Amino acid sequence: QVQLVESGGGLVQAGGSLRLSCAASGRSFSNYVMGWFRQVPGKEREFVGGISWRTGSTTYSDSVKGRFTVSRDNARNSVSLQMNSLKPEDTAVYYCAARWIGESSYKHWGQGTQVTVSS
Repeated sequence: QVQLVESGGGLVQAGGSLRLSCAASGRSFSNYVMGWFRQVPGKEREFVGGISWRTGSTTYSDSVKGRFTVSRDNARNSVSLQMNSLKPEDTAVYYCAARWIGESSYKHWGQGTQVTVSS
């Protein structure tokens, strides 16, 4: 059974940094793509960034490109989201997700972690 557990959320001032981690367990993720999403109450969940576990290639939304970095740690079976130059509009619940490389939708989700950026 796939389990994704996020950690590292919290309160930070605008311009600051936070690092989120996602511990993945339950299977081998070598053929999976890991994604980070965020959601604000009343709005749709938004893609933030993703990484191919096998190749390490990454993709980002335009709103975070150049500020956020997704990385993986094969030894620890974890994925991280380094967030720099945070803005109040980055405030959201952040979710880690996983999808098999041959599928387009993410089927496995973590419980989410709150990130609040104060102005």
